[in-house]
Amino acid sequence: MNNATQTAGIDLPPDSAARDRGELFTLEAGPYRAQVSSVGATLEALTLNGRDLLVRSPETGPMLFFRGAIVAPWPNRLGDGTYTWDGREIRTALSEPERGNALHGLVSFQSFTPATLSEDELVLRSELFPSTGYPFHLLLTVHYALDPQEGLTTTVTARNLGAQDAPYGVCPHPYLVAGPEPLDEWSLQVRAGTVLTVTEDRLLPTGTAPVEPGSEFDFGTARILGPLFIDHAFTDLGRDEQGRLLVTVTAPGGTGVELSAGPECPWLQIHTGDRPEPEHDRRGLAVEPMTCPPDAFRSGTDVVRLVPGTEHAASWTVRGW
Repeated sequence: MNNATQTAGIDLPPDSAARDRGELFTLEAGPYRAQVSSVGATLEALTLNGRDLLVRSPETGPMLFFRGAIVAPWPNRLGDGTYTWDGREIRTALSEPERGNALHGLVSFQSFTPATLSEDELVLRSELFPSTGYPFHLLLTVHYALDPQEGLTTTVTARNLGAQDAPYGVCPHPYLVAGPEPLDEWSLQVRAGTVLTVTEDRLLPTGTAPVEPGSEFDFGTARILGPLFIDHAFTDLGRDEQGRLLVTVTAPGGTGVELSAGPECPWLQIHTGDRPEPEHDRRGLAVEPMTCPPDAFRSGTDVVRLVPGTEHAASWTVRGW
């Protein structure tokens, strides 16, 4: 049994890193090891035989660039931080002020409380109370389950505790790491029929376009990323016999990582992690299965209407080889 179980579910390193991001929980199953912080229920690390499958944040300070974050109650961007719900205009804070957007929801830096912990399983919960920018009351439950063959499965369940219907969307934000080679040398495979077109300055949707065979975003057959910049959402996604979306990223040395997600996520954001800081530039591939597209609270596209007393669940799995 791991240290987290032996110490009432809390695995705290001796330095200040865990205190910066709350309690740090460790899960183990066969060759896999996962670490999750109580702040944001963030997936801090996932390793296979000691090899990182995700980009980590620095040991001190806040989580960076939403690495491993749970993103809710809306994924991606909300233009102008303003939306209309059931005839009521609502304005939330601009967390991406340089683009005039509200970015990645409201819970990534919120405290979560452990409800269940064992060697290979963790359940964290947090209430999102009504605010002027999101006047709805949700209970969020994040369930991490680690399997020695299948890897790490995450399920996020939102329950409406309020008295009115609530708009809702969710996604994860892991930066996948295929291997030690540079991202430009990795191969990506995912089937997508449609790409969301966006403005260059604010990355807000302008429409959709087909992903033509042989075009720059056609990864139906695995091919090397090279210097291609991607920060786009895709839909009309190919799925396996179980209805699951599959995204695989493979390094030249033969190692790789796969993310799969259920039909409750009809959208997929992929980002090559381009940054102006050399130490952060193209370190990993952000792969984000989403229940709704960017700016969905304004467009209404695939927004979940969460009726009082009801729940919505979405899940995804990360495994390596």
